[in-house]
Amino acid sequence: MANNIVKSFSVIGGDLRQVHLAGLLASEGHNVYATGFDRDVEVSKDVIRLRSAEEAVHKSECVVLPLPYSIDGVTVNAPFARTPIPVDEVIGAAGKGTIVVGGKLGDALTEQAKSAGIKLVDYYKREELEVLNTIPTAEGAIQIAMEELPITIHGANCLVTGFGRVAKTLCDRLKALGANVTACARKYADLAWIKTLGYNAISIPALEHSVSNFDVVFNTIPCVVLTEKVLSKLKKDCLVVDLASKPGGVDFEIAGRIGIKTVWALSLPGKVAPLTAGAIIKDTILNIIAEEGLR
Repeated sequence: MANNIVKSFSVIGGDLRQVHLAGLLASEGHNVYATGFDRDVEVSKDVIRLRSAEEAVHKSECVVLPLPYSIDGVTVNAPFARTPIPVDEVIGAAGKGTIVVGGKLGDALTEQAKSAGIKLVDYYKREELEVLNTIPTAEGAIQIAMEELPITIHGANCLVTGFGRVAKTLCDRLKALGANVTACARKYADLAWIKTLGYNAISIPALEHSVSNFDVVFNTIPCVVLTEKVLSKLKKDCLVVDLASKPGGVDFEIAGRIGIKTVWALSLPGKVAPLTAGAIIKDTILNIIAEEGLR
């Protein structure tokens, strides 16, 4: 790479986050080549659209794959593409020393890139991206609750299970709207922080004995904590919003059987705020490039 500065990017597939990411990179003066956006989407006029992923990769110093990079491990996740884009084609076209970034990259792709002498970085593992993504996730979760509940968030009894990144931001936003916020965690340190920040605290083991008064439950734990014992103690009109990745934290079969309304809200940043989510990815990629000494 000339002068160790990345000036050209190829954005290969992805959803509206990558569409906005490409436009944002181009607006900052980078040469941006994009492929996989053939239908039902408007791409910035500053982005050079190519039909061939191989050509786009050849022209760029940094290849940007989507989040997740693939659904099947064989083709790039490209919902706007007319024809599949093989992952092997992208990696095969990248020259030695090319930097490839993407989200939720697997071990097989990592080994493939390593053998080809390609620098591969998973931007989904970056702390700044995970933290900033909690904002559209929390706002999206609250939007769902506002649409589904017959009451305001102000004054509502809200339970947040877990106290990781998403839960912390969600509790903060709920409290700002005037909700009565309770957070649930297993670790004593987390329970202490919950109390310190002014929320009500309950432990995971005490969950089934403490849920009868909630209007809405937001789950952030990616294992089933809302079991039949817990779900059966909820009010019949309680709403459950599951924000956890697969397998989720709710026994959906039991919830359906006993009449508890549930919404499994996955990948909210890309759905509720794709421009913001694209900007977060863009900034994270530029941080990676800066750390690699390529900017």
